Amino acid sequence: MRCVIARFPFDLTRSGVLESMKGVKPEPVTGAFVIIGRRHYPAKQVGQVITRQDRRDFSTGEVLRALGHLGFTCRTRPAVAPALTTSPYQRASEALGTPPVRLTYGQV
Repeated sequence: MRCVIARFPFDLTRSGVLESMKGVKPEPVTGAFVIIGRRHYPAKQVGQVITRQDRRDFSTGEVLRALGHLGFTCRTRPAVAPALTTSPYQRASEALGTPPVRLTYGQV
């Protein structure tokens, strides 16, 4: 399939991508990724390997579009919300509930 990545035309095939990625260790996935075989590769890593260009020269969308047309599964990892850490005392207090507020004379 002919596609354009970073303003350069490439003739990509599914078997050619599989051959290029053989023996390449996947980097940790933080955003968009492509499933090649049973491995999850970051889209930028795959783009760098198959085009031999610097990662700053192309966008993730270009790589995902090209590999999606070739039949590879492309996904984006959802952003993970930071976990709120609470102490055991805070969790116990929340489980028991908070006591009602007592008003004293003159606070109304």
